[in-house]
Amino acid sequence: MRASMGEKWFYVINNIVLALLGLTCLFPLINTIAIAFSDTAAIEAGRVSFYPVGWNTEAFTSLFTGTPIVGAFQNSVVITVIGVILSMAATIMTAYPISRRIFYGRRFFTLAMVFTILFSGGLIPTYLVVKSLGLMNSYFAIWLPSLVSTYNLLVMRTFFENIPSEVDDASRIDGCSELAYLLRIVLPLSMPVIATLTLFYGVAYWNTFLPVLIYIQDTGRFNLTVLVQNMIQSQNLLQELVNSGITSGVQANVVPESLKAAGVLVVVLPMLAVYPFLQKFFVKGVMLGSVKG
Repeated sequence: MRASMGEKWFYVINNIVLALLGLTCLFPLINTIAIAFSDTAAIEAGRVSFYPVGWNTEAFTSLFTGTPIVGAFQNSVVITVIGVILSMAATIMTAYPISRRIFYGRRFFTLAMVFTILFSGGLIPTYLVVKSLGLMNSYFAIWLPSLVSTYNLLVMRTFFENIPSEVDDASRIDGCSELAYLLRIVLPLSMPVIATLTLFYGVAYWNTFLPVLIYIQDTGRFNLTVLVQNMIQSQNLLQELVNSGITSGVQANVVPESLKAAGVLVVVLPMLAVYPFLQKFFVKGVMLGSVKG
């Protein structure tokens, strides 16, 4: 069908608005990249906008040699990788039973999980529970309270429900057990939603901030998000780098703004690098696993 004139104008205006909104998200990142690679004099003079002025990579050299950012990066990887594995395993093992119509009490358990979207225990009760379980200064204090996202759980449950019942019947005739049906039939068919929810969990764990700040007391176990936030708030960042072993000659080539911009890029770039590999599953996974009317 050919689009009417009104529909064509709608598509044009819609694309323009979406492009402008996309640029408002992209411009801060471009400016951060420009500051991270610009010369000190240009940054101090305020001449850096959307492209580097006077190419300079000293900020990254100082960042990796004068701050514990390498250790924080490793901590972020540990938190993200193990957290995603635990969360995906728990989400699959929870979503599969409540997607089965033969499961007694599936409606009750589904409503109980939806209830947690509307009401939660709150920050102080959660802290007291974590402390009473002896999880302070442990990454399990980050993984266990956020092990399953109810939204992700409902998306996966709906995806499982949309698998044709004929597939189940055929697998039963072939002698498949419940576990074999899940591992050999359901999960291979569910790769789009698995990839999508892996991305959701990965971004959430990578950007974890408040739980690390509350439950982790050892600064050597801080992740990138907390470390970079502390760097951004620091008013004497450059002097701290000089005192930590960086020579005073850095003062001439690096300013705190470029160090902070470099730290922000180290946090952002890993997720930007992973996203293109999962993007093709993103829309398909969410749409197929969304709630059907």
